[in-house]
Amino acid sequence: MSQLKKAMSVFIVVSIVFILYSAMDIWNYRTKQERVKTDAAIVLGAAVWDAKPSPVFQERINHAIWLYQNGYVEHLIFTGGKKNTEPLSESEVAKQYALENHVKPEDIFTESQSTITEENLKYAFAIAMEEGFKTFTIVSDPLHMKRSMVMATNLGMKAYSSPTLTSAYKSIRTQTPFFFRELFFYIGYKLSFPFRQIDNEINWEK
Repeated sequence: MSQLKKAMSVFIVVSIVFILYSAMDIWNYRTKQERVKTDAAIVLGAAVWDAKPSPVFQERINHAIWLYQNGYVEHLIFTGGKKNTEPLSESEVAKQYALENHVKPEDIFTESQSTITEENLKYAFAIAMEEGFKTFTIVSDPLHMKRSMVMATNLGMKAYSSPTLTSAYKSIRTQTPFFFRELFFYIGYKLSFPFRQIDNEINWEK
């Protein structure tokens, strides 16, 4: 066997192991509940339908409200921008829903710039730093938690995991495509992160 074939064989084996390990990591992490009192829950955005939260988003908001009402978080930070077809941003819809469910307006913060998970966390963190918040509970769907927590950690957050106790993704039929989507984006993030770190260092030096 030539050196090239050996190298290719090693690459294939390593790639398979990495993919399987990532898949197990996402699956095992989905049930990790950290009941720690924090300054704020950061609720990751999801779709809105006709100025109302979609079933997926509603479950995230409901869980954050439960954490708030039971004393686990002191504030709620809702994330998510506005789609062209919707009159309100995801975060504005979430705020409206929370107000209707007796959350104090002074305890709610929103950002409406983000379109992806990393931006959800980045812009929420910027608000948190302005407000002096130090600790965070990340709220999203169970299969979304691993990628979200890795991103939060890389942004420098002291964050804890709290996936929704109920989710619109309940059956194997609905969980499977979401799982593989998460696996794809998680691997993409892990592989691209070192290169983005290098870019940040270069920009800083300039």
